[in-house]
Amino acid sequence: MDALQLLNTHVKLLAFDFLTLKPIPHEPTSFCRKGKRLSRAETVGIVVSRDFKPNRFLKFDIDDGTGCIPCVLWLNQETSRHFSRRCPSDVRLISQMATEFSSLVQLGVIARVRGRITSFRGNLQITVSDVVIERDPNSQILHWLDCLRLARNCYDKVAIAPKA
Repeated sequence: MDALQLLNTHVKLLAFDFLTLKPIPHEPTSFCRKGKRLSRAETVGIVVSRDFKPNRFLKFDIDDGTGCIPCVLWLNQETSRHFSRRCPSDVRLISQMATEFSSLVQLGVIARVRGRITSFRGNLQITVSDVVIERDPNSQILHWLDCLRLARNCYDKVAIAPKA
């Protein structure tokens, strides 16, 4: 799999792998994992902390058994300058979804989180785009197996240049 093919894909990662990502200099939206450029991630784990600031953000940690991944869900879409360039109905819809996601994220639930890989004050985090609460008790172990299989078969593959 080509490095560019992973750039805008939600790459399934375990915390121990996520926390080793390195920022790429002069590319604030890209991170490096074993030479591959990544910008988005997906993880599954238990919500072990929750810091809620109404109309601002929800910060929470996902523990997948290999470590904790910090996550931030922004709730200020309707007052943010970043979103002011979008259509008002789109902003309202995004705001409603974020509010719904924030109510789902409670301590002790198993959550599947997807979003952009970002860094805040030198610490990696996922800026959340969507959250699903998992009802299947096997979802964590299935995610682990997916992560291991994808790392071995896709993410860690070295591209071999064709012979001339």
